[in-house]
Amino acid sequence: MNRELNIIIAGGKTGGHLFPGIAIAQALERIIKKTSPGVNILFVGTNALFETQTLKKYGYSHKAILSKPVKGGNIIYKIFAATTVLFSLIQSLIIMRAFKPDFVIGVGGFSSFAVIIAACIFGIPTAIQEQNAFPGMTNSILSKFTKTIFTSFQDTNGFINNPKVKYVGNPVRKDANIETKEDLNLSSYDSNKFTILVTGGSQGAASINNAFMDALELMENPNQFNIIHQTGISEEDLIRQKYKDLKIRATARAFFHDMPKIQTMADLVITRAGAGIIAELCIKEVPAILIPFPYAADDHQAFNAKALEEQGAAIMIQDKNLNGQTLKTIIEKLIKDKEKLESMGRALKRLSMPDADEKIASYILNTIG
Repeated sequence: MNRELNIIIAGGKTGGHLFPGIAIAQALERIIKKTSPGVNILFVGTNALFETQTLKKYGYSHKAILSKPVKGGNIIYKIFAATTVLFSLIQSLIIMRAFKPDFVIGVGGFSSFAVIIAACIFGIPTAIQEQNAFPGMTNSILSKFTKTIFTSFQDTNGFINNPKVKYVGNPVRKDANIETKEDLNLSSYDSNKFTILVTGGSQGAASINNAFMDALELMENPNQFNIIHQTGISEEDLIRQKYKDLKIRATARAFFHDMPKIQTMADLVITRAGAGIIAELCIKEVPAILIPFPYAADDHQAFNAKALEEQGAAIMIQDKNLNGQTLKTIIEKLIKDKEKLESMGRALKRLSMPDADEKIASYILNTIG
């Protein structure tokens, strides 16, 4: 290929959709450096602050379109959301004409719908990437229009035996060196201590935050751990104050941009069961306690967590059963059972597919060229 390529990655808003897109973009850049003059990557999604700030940190261009989820809400909201689809389609058609993409890939989220449809109207090659074991409504609809469906789970509900499916795993972004240990303020980090990473995803999780703090309060020696805690923006001040009140040294922040780097430091992760974090933990072989978000669309996080638990790769706690005592008991059992932790790590390694980003990027480039 003797010219620069133009590629659109559509979707985002949450880390679960956005980070696989970033991983694909990174893989495209690595491969194209060896074969072509270059690549122009444009992310098209929402104007959510998390999305715009994250893409800025990774150095990617971004355009926002007006889009709302049609699912949920009353009839008036549904009518309003449906009317935005037409407007977002017009915006997407204008973007297609101006940017002239060679390929468009959707990574989920309602903002990807109009972009993929616009690409199909222009006859531009498309694909979608589904992170979860239970697809969202957007990708379920788009699967009828696009030629290729990349899946993270071998038995993705609704896509089983679909000839369009390519089972490649979930793309995982590379360490970006966005944050250093000094940026993370890990002055209390001791490499000889057991390290626990607590995260509720990019949005945070109040139930996980509260249960973990209650668990620490029940423990005889909570300072035996290194604790790295992603609190979510709404509870950052509250959780920091709780650590201060309990006289526990911990690193607590609303959000960590370079989560892959932090995961390599952890011995145990307590987290929601989004497909992105699961894929990252599989590659890094870090045992986890998974607490599925109970209000996820079609309860897809429970499907994700169950898939790992059945393989002995994680322990699942339903959010309704989550409390300090339950979490304390499981944490203390795991700390004492090194063989169990190692077994979980081996199971995660068997499930890992570290080259998903390369496979998707190679498919895109082969389709173009």
